[in-house]
Amino acid sequence: MQQTAARPRLIQALVDAFSLPDLRRRLLFTIGMLVVFRFIAHVPMPGVNLAALQELFQKNQLLGMLDLFSGGAMRNFSVAAMGVYPYITASIVMQLLVPVIPSLRNLSQEGEAGRRRINQFTHWLTIPLAALQGYAQLALLRSQGVVGQAAVLPTFAMIVSMTAGTLFLVWLGELITERGIGNGVSIIIFGGIVSGLPEMIGRGMIAKENIVGLGAFIILALVTVALIVIFTEGHRRIPVQYARTAFRGARMYRQTGSTYVPLRVNTAGMIPLIFAISLLIFPATIASYFVSPQGQEANFASKIMEWFSPTAPLPVGLFYWGFYFLMVVAFAFFYTMVIFEQMDLARTLQRQGGFIPGVRPGKPTTDYLNKVINRITWGGALFLAVVAVLPFLIRQVTDVAVLTLSSTGILIMVGVALDTMKQIEAQLTMRRYEGFLR
Repeated sequence: MQQTAARPRLIQALVDAFSLPDLRRRLLFTIGMLVVFRFIAHVPMPGVNLAALQELFQKNQLLGMLDLFSGGAMRNFSVAAMGVYPYITASIVMQLLVPVIPSLRNLSQEGEAGRRRINQFTHWLTIPLAALQGYAQLALLRSQGVVGQAAVLPTFAMIVSMTAGTLFLVWLGELITERGIGNGVSIIIFGGIVSGLPEMIGRGMIAKENIVGLGAFIILALVTVALIVIFTEGHRRIPVQYARTAFRGARMYRQTGSTYVPLRVNTAGMIPLIFAISLLIFPATIASYFVSPQGQEANFASKIMEWFSPTAPLPVGLFYWGFYFLMVVAFAFFYTMVIFEQMDLARTLQRQGGFIPGVRPGKPTTDYLNKVINRITWGGALFLAVVAVLPFLIRQVTDVAVLTLSSTGILIMVGVALDTMKQIEAQLTMRRYEGFLR
């Protein structure tokens, strides 16, 4: 491996991976499943007015978020228009229910069999959620004249087709997880986001007249990616010591060892952004059904849509983005506490014979870990909140309205890329190949 040390480590790792038959087969399988996904994303539903649909996307932020998780399939209103969003919703619901319902909490502690059972419940919950979301999307599009009125049987067929499309994408994701590289569902979302990059480059060519603003936009985007990488990988190391008793013949020996527990600065990931944007777009979505027609005097529903619009001009726009900032911070703390409670690190350490130096086992360890996670979560929560409002800040600084920086999309792309890189490195390390991360 010395003769290739001058190559970039990422490129070298990919070369090493493709040189191994089993890893090459996994990578090609992942690429093949992404090709199938992109094909499904372009199979349209019948009776859709695409021109009216594109116009609606410019007005409705809810559809923009759904299109993000569908990998662009919603913009074409294909059979996979809902993407894997119902599955993500079901997974979040199950994560919140596990610590609340005793039977689910006991099931989660049964190892691999319990996790498979909870995963089965998640799949069952995905079906009604997908059907409800499919019906809601059809109702919204029909109210906007995008989809024509249809009888009960065609409507039922469209809902079944969209639900089947979601389950098919979830199945593709699980195949990627089992036979490919990376987390399959995340890889599908990643592929959908990447597929929109050519369109963004085209909009960048439109914005080239404002060369200063375009240059500032690119610099801020690169700085944003770098900060996301830093905070995604950032963690606080909690030192842990282990004391074991070993018997050799008739003598007893005490063996000690030390390691650390990494507590991530951004434990919640992108979930707070999803929670916050879902609640923020709900009032505008409901108000869109009652807004006064064009040409008439604006009613109260029109005011609601203006206040909850991310594209509203100043000073009205400050309300939306300020509220968004506060909600992301609140949800970051909430979701981190839920995840941290499920981990139950204090009991796990005590069961394995580990302890934190200078801290008594039991409740003092729990209090100490809670204190640490609360402190570092402030950094992660404020970071997520700043990333959430970056589209507004960048638009004000660069004065480039054609391009939009999706903070959620960047978080997904960076997170999936880092996770996939680590999995490739782990596969190479097991085969005694030098990876690209240490």
